[in-house]
Amino acid sequence: MILAALNVPLAGCLLMLAATPAAAEEPIDEISVVATRRRSAIEDVSVAVSTANGTAALESKLATDVLADGIGVTLQQTTPGQGAAIVRGLNGSAILHLVDGMRLSNAMFRTAPTPWFALVPPTSIDRVEIIRGTPASLYGSEAVGGVIQSVSRMPVFDSDETETAGDLLLGLDSAELQRSIRATLDVGNRRLAASLSVEYLDTGNRRIGGGERVGPSAYSARAARAVIRGTPNDSREWYVDLHYLEQPETPRVDELVPGFGQTEPSSAEFLFAPNERVFAHVQHDHRTSSGLDWKIDAAWQRIVDDRRTRDFGADERRIENNRSDLYGLSLSVSGDLSGVSWIAGVDLYHDEVRSSRFAQSLADNATVALAPRFPDGSTIAQGGLFARLGWSLTSRHRLSAGMRYSDVRIDLPGGIRIDPGRLSGDLGWIFDIADRWQIIANLGNGFRAPNVADLGTLGNRPGNRFNIPNSDLGAETVDHLDLGLRFHGDGWHGEIVGWGLRYEDRIVSVSTGGTTPGGRDIVQSVNAASARLRGIEAGLLVELAESARLRAAVNYTRGTQRVAGTDEPADRVPPLHGRLTLELDVTDAWQAETWLVAAANQDRLSARDVRDVRIDPLGTPGWARIGAGARWMSANGWNVRAAVDNILDKRHRVHGSGIDAAGINLSLTIRRSW
Repeated sequence: MILAALNVPLAGCLLMLAATPAAAEEPIDEISVVATRRRSAIEDVSVAVSTANGTAALESKLATDVLADGIGVTLQQTTPGQGAAIVRGLNGSAILHLVDGMRLSNAMFRTAPTPWFALVPPTSIDRVEIIRGTPASLYGSEAVGGVIQSVSRMPVFDSDETETAGDLLLGLDSAELQRSIRATLDVGNRRLAASLSVEYLDTGNRRIGGGERVGPSAYSARAARAVIRGTPNDSREWYVDLHYLEQPETPRVDELVPGFGQTEPSSAEFLFAPNERVFAHVQHDHRTSSGLDWKIDAAWQRIVDDRRTRDFGADERRIENNRSDLYGLSLSVSGDLSGVSWIAGVDLYHDEVRSSRFAQSLADNATVALAPRFPDGSTIAQGGLFARLGWSLTSRHRLSAGMRYSDVRIDLPGGIRIDPGRLSGDLGWIFDIADRWQIIANLGNGFRAPNVADLGTLGNRPGNRFNIPNSDLGAETVDHLDLGLRFHGDGWHGEIVGWGLRYEDRIVSVSTGGTTPGGRDIVQSVNAASARLRGIEAGLLVELAESARLRAAVNYTRGTQRVAGTDEPADRVPPLHGRLTLELDVTDAWQAETWLVAAANQDRLSARDVRDVRIDPLGTPGWARIGAGARWMSANGWNVRAAVDNILDKRHRVHGSGIDAAGINLSLTIRRSW
């Protein structure tokens, strides 16, 4: 029955052992995470956590690429220059995005997939952590489906003498005509070190399976990162970290190419021009002689989401300027006392949105001011107090519990104020069945406060829709339960997690029954839905021999929702999918790998999915693709990888994406480290 449901070639049966990319996951016994806002070994964390390392990010075009095909995650792409993670069937503002513990999610984050994690420079990433579940006590609003966090690479030296280290990477591929260069230089000693990185990426139109190039889909990106880190002594550490990444002009493919049921595209022009992110972060960490660890973070982030659009057949274009300035301050203290580990702290954020829009005539370039996409001058202030404890109940049972009070104040022009403050919390349990087996469980109650994108967005939306504002929205709530089994031994480890969530007062776009003069459906965001989602996630690593490893992961999600009294399948839920990778150490210098990625068909569609021109109204067909690669590493720092993906050049689309996946793709990365 399972193989019949997959509706993919016979090789798709290997999906039940599907796996993460070879470079993307670390051995479990080496993983420590900051999912609990303090560094912890993975076996001491009750929530489901997976990671992708910096090598995978550095060799990818976008930071989001490392999220594809992992445990519990699906990567949706509306256009090649962007990518949005779907975690346990949820996406956009239902997933909190962080960089080194500070929020990347802002007031403009949509409930639909959002593009801005792709604006994290790949050279900055040491690893990416994906927390699947609801760590509500630690992170507050928006951490309802999970947390995705980029942990930044820091320059580190062991000597008292000044040293240098460098890294240069060149990347090429055939499917998107990628040309990229990334360079990093570190200078310093064990007490003071600095790093500077620069990046440039340019692509062409994507070649999909079968040979067609879909356009316009070409984009470029340029980035820089500078960091200085000091360790005055063994108990103090500080750093100042600056990020910049810009995509000057990124076309929105699903608006520019006819979708399912369309004979003409929705737009004649649709460019993000530019998408840009600037980030400044200062952290000071002090570990006292009494065992307390004090940490203070201050950050500022600006995201620019300017757009140039024109409806198909229209005689005027619209030019938008949208900007979010997010200021954050976080103070926490943690320690251990009589076998109890604890952390407590406070978070403060202030976000201001500036937005303007005008129409420009194609005939004479005359301009007329229009209502902005977001209410200009809107602000969101957030404050949170949190505390979390962890202790051993017996030699085999460990518990953790946390509570948080969040106060969220949203101010819109015209004196409109919304103040959805509330308590949230979670409870975790780890049971060590034996030395190599653990049962883990986590129960969370969280919420998501509406943001400016929910309350006040005016204008075109994907799926041939036009959104009108609604300032009368309340918070969404979620109850989330995980129950899983972890196991590890000599040469093998893995996990299987079952989960379920209940999502109430969910904000969804509902048709008003009207249409714009251009034929777009007029929709409005309302607290009109509830959802029930459940699923299974599994991952496995087996060392078949001293020089051979098999990695596997499989994800299954199923959901239903009730919208305006009608029961239906939940929106944009990914089908059964996964990955299988076989790695071989041929010699000390040569490695080889081959992989299979597959997904079942998805024909359980909501009414909104059926109307979405990105999704086949009959359902997204199942698919499978295979690839292979080889890597050569020299003793003096050369690292060369050649690979071919989608060898059979099959045409396919990840469910919910706005463009087909790449066809056969030859790629080459040449890296020199010293």
